[in-house]
Amino acid sequence: MKRRLLALDLDGTLLGPNGEPHPADLRAVLAAREAGVRVTIVTGRLYSGTKATAIRLGLDGAVGCVDGSHVVSASTHTTLMHHGVFDDDARTLRDSIAAGGPATFLFARDRVIHDDAGVPFLEYVTLWSGALNSTRNIFEHEAWSDPDGITSVVAIGTADQIALAAKTVEERLPGKVSLAAFPVHRLGERWGLVARGSAGDKGTALRWIAEHEKIEIEDTVCVGDWLNDVPMFRVAGKRYAMSQAPHELKVLATEVLEADGIRGGGVAEVIYREFGVRA
Repeated sequence: MKRRLLALDLDGTLLGPNGEPHPADLRAVLAAREAGVRVTIVTGRLYSGTKATAIRLGLDGAVGCVDGSHVVSASTHTTLMHHGVFDDDARTLRDSIAAGGPATFLFARDRVIHDDAGVPFLEYVTLWSGALNSTRNIFEHEAWSDPDGITSVVAIGTADQIALAAKTVEERLPGKVSLAAFPVHRLGERWGLVARGSAGDKGTALRWIAEHEKIEIEDTVCVGDWLNDVPMFRVAGKRYAMSQAPHELKVLATEVLEADGIRGGGVAEVIYREFGVRA
């Protein structure tokens, strides 16, 4: 049988609002793996926020984290690839974010570092990882100069604070940092900003994992639900969007599923349709 690869987004796709895999989808993934389907995760989460799910799925290959900026072995839990922000660029990113004055979270060495300004938003940030480290002043933390680089920065503030931070980063680091600014509806009037190295995204991670698995990119199947899945949808052979996905993702999808991230069942449907496996 031809080797194929199934790439799954986590939040809103495999995982429900409680952060747990939907039972039908979990059974389907385990059955697919038993049938010989290669399965991976490609998520916005840090690996520390991905590891438990990878273990529950029994994954032993590479998984993509932080929107493809970090690829980790699910069997050894070691880094295979890291598109970080390093040295002077990391410190310039720090100073640019600080100019806006938002609460700032530094993602480095698979943990989330924050100071007191970030405490009101910790419940939201744990979507990426529960490995939280507190510090006195986030902008003075030594991780900004870590030789391993920083993986990502998340800022939360008013619309004006986020707009200023994004504008400053774009001016000081043109083409070097990928930025995504968005309203955080669960936090009222707050906006969020995610900044990471421009070399990696979910598409580059899927290509890397497919090559690592010796599987042609056209033999990959992906399932996702949000804008950060767009790069993955641009390269995968087959692409399934959850029903709640935005228009920008649906237009790239091979199929739009009826299932949503609350009820689940979308991953199980894809596994049956693409691989003929029913749990």
